[in-house]
Amino acid sequence: MALSAPLEVVALAMVPAVLWGFTPVIEKRALSDGGTPLQAALTVVLVDSTIYLAAIALLEPHPFEGITLETLGVFAFAGAVGTALGRIAIFAGNQRVGASISSAVLSARPLFATALAVGFIGEPLSLPTAVGIGVLVVGLGVLAVAKGGDLDGWQPRDLLVPLAAAAAFAVGNVTRRYGLEIGDATPLEAVAVNEITALLALAAFLAATGRRDVLQKPPRTYLVFAASGTITAVALLSMFTALDAPDGRIAVVDPLVATAPLFTVVFSTVMLRDLERVSKGVLAGVLLVVLGAALVTSGPALLGAAGL
Repeated sequence: MALSAPLEVVALAMVPAVLWGFTPVIEKRALSDGGTPLQAALTVVLVDSTIYLAAIALLEPHPFEGITLETLGVFAFAGAVGTALGRIAIFAGNQRVGASISSAVLSARPLFATALAVGFIGEPLSLPTAVGIGVLVVGLGVLAVAKGGDLDGWQPRDLLVPLAAAAAFAVGNVTRRYGLEIGDATPLEAVAVNEITALLALAAFLAATGRRDVLQKPPRTYLVFAASGTITAVALLSMFTALDAPDGRIAVVDPLVATAPLFTVVFSTVMLRDLERVSKGVLAGVLLVVLGAALVTSGPALLGAAGL
């Protein structure tokens, strides 16, 4: 069956989907044990930035050579918005509504990302991809309104927090795709600039607000968030590599990454039984997410087989 993108791009986009399906589960556990969204964001970015700098020192003989100020500015903006702001919002959403619901709402991101990609960087949008995104977003909506998530309960207005994260991540991904199209930075260099800028932005926020309490949380929570940062380092680099491919269009890569709730639901069912509930509505939403992902990745072949 033909795919709407090369298998390599699909595989690279699915790596962060699986990994980011898992990280909200362990993060929810740490948040329930006394961790905070700001602490989580800072720890994750500190860890993955350190990993990227070490990787560049080992793998790049002439790092950042020939990169223009425009490119640096693009990835710095993506880091400040798509990483610093986005991660604080998604950790806060995870804390309020639970890993499964927060992850589902976050994956409304393709709607924002595709609109931005088509409107601002001129990416084409095929009918199969559009249909797939529509089905995927409907599935995410079903997940969001299903009676599931945090057992302590939550209010509909709490969904605005992960929705804000979805918009921030969408802006970040479109900006990253634009920066990679410029062509003077490797994916590793790009993701390093992205995360280091995010780290600086978070550090500046801490300095401005005097939030020293971020250093006074239970020790085990730092270990969990550090593990999440290590996993995120792999996921982000995989996503950047997918976006850097000639066929790594936002309208394909972003919806595939957005299937993370499918995996979050599975992991939550196994690992968060004492904190979250996975209802029949949640399972129905998962099925729609899977169908939407199938249309996004192999829509042209499916429509061709149907004679459309």
